[in-house]
Amino acid sequence: MKQFPTDFLWGGAVAANQVEGAWQEGGKGLSTSDVQPKGIFGDVSDRKGHTFSLKDTAIDFYHRYPEDIALFSEMGFGILRVSIAWTRIFPKGDELTPCEAGLAYYDKLFDELAKHGIKAMVTLSHYEMPWHLVTEYGGWSNREVITFFERYAKVVFKRYAEKVKWWLTFNEINMSLHGPLTGVGLQDGCSESDVYKAIHHQLVASALVVRACHLLIPDAKIGNMLLGGLVYPLTCQPNDVFETLQENRKWLFFGDVQCRGTYPGYMLRYFRDKGIDVVITEEDKHILKQTVDFISFSYYMSGCVTADKALSKKIRGNILNMVPNPHLQASEWGWQIDPVGLRTLLNELWDRYQKPLFIVENGLGAKDQPDEQGQIQDDYRISYMNDHLVQVREAMEDGVDVLGYTSWGPIDLISASKGEISKRYGFIYVDRQDDGSGTLARTRKKSFYWYQEVIRTHGASLKA
Repeated sequence: MKQFPTDFLWGGAVAANQVEGAWQEGGKGLSTSDVQPKGIFGDVSDRKGHTFSLKDTAIDFYHRYPEDIALFSEMGFGILRVSIAWTRIFPKGDELTPCEAGLAYYDKLFDELAKHGIKAMVTLSHYEMPWHLVTEYGGWSNREVITFFERYAKVVFKRYAEKVKWWLTFNEINMSLHGPLTGVGLQDGCSESDVYKAIHHQLVASALVVRACHLLIPDAKIGNMLLGGLVYPLTCQPNDVFETLQENRKWLFFGDVQCRGTYPGYMLRYFRDKGIDVVITEEDKHILKQTVDFISFSYYMSGCVTADKALSKKIRGNILNMVPNPHLQASEWGWQIDPVGLRTLLNELWDRYQKPLFIVENGLGAKDQPDEQGQIQDDYRISYMNDHLVQVREAMEDGVDVLGYTSWGPIDLISASKGEISKRYGFIYVDRQDDGSGTLARTRKKSFYWYQEVIRTHGASLKA
């Protein structure tokens, strides 16, 4: 197979809190992202003190989206993954009536995409939730938040039923194990038991909105979204192999519930062994049977696992702590580059679930520097993405059903982990620096033209 199928969906992915800015415009309320100016791993700020955050303006996509969508169209995008900021629709999260200004904004955004023939894929919750629900309700630890999320989802399903046919529930839902505030709205001091109780409520909410989507937009598709945290055994010692199985199950558990509709036995044992008391009602069990139509996931790197604590020198990468693989090179941020791992992951997910797959995040963060002519010669990004897409093609030859690929992020944006812009992913350079300086001007990188050609040729231009 030299070419991808003609109906394969090519595009890019962004998140509202990392590109929009305008954090106090249009009636928007305060979100968890707004109070984390230095990203997921930064301290929570008192926004009354006006703590500076790059995300407050981000790349000003809120005002500049027509310009950016025109550039995406020039590359040939067939789909753009975006998220709706929950706090633009329900500023506090518990209101009965949505904010019309927020709804109208996304109407304009989706209309602009349609004008260019680009489909919208919408994530309902991408690393943010109303801060009011955290402070007043305790985040997802409170079952009442399920009702608030379902109300929000139904409002946007009804509003955009004719404009959006691709939906995702929670971004990287398994991330809650590593960043509880960002994932489930739990603040410092929460226990593992607290986190899993909140996760259960989120899984129930996910199933409820899957059901709502099927009822309100029968011709739409709705999927889950996993952080693809693939790990290998560091050695062939049986203990390393079993430890790796357990480590992979920590994130596959979320897919098991959302794709199979029930809690797996290994997770119930884990709860028993750890004394974690998750209340799973009979009604919950019935609701969880509402499974997703497809599986979407992010993939940036792989890692290793060992049962030998002396060898377990971990690195920080994509939120996960992983043991370095001695056979792989790493990016500037220590994220180990493993294109074959993407093929492995695609096959693993297909074999496990037999549901269509969508790669909704993949890309290389790097410190791009303009040359004397002001151009970005990002051959390293081209190499990374070429090698990964070749492996996607190989997985499809293996028989894996892959619906599409949306790179992260097609335009430079603010990183989720540290709230910086110096880790750049885009095909489009944005003139903004970590100190907030810059004109916000957009410039096409070398990779812009490379990706344009990949899309134009349906992948035939890739170099094996």
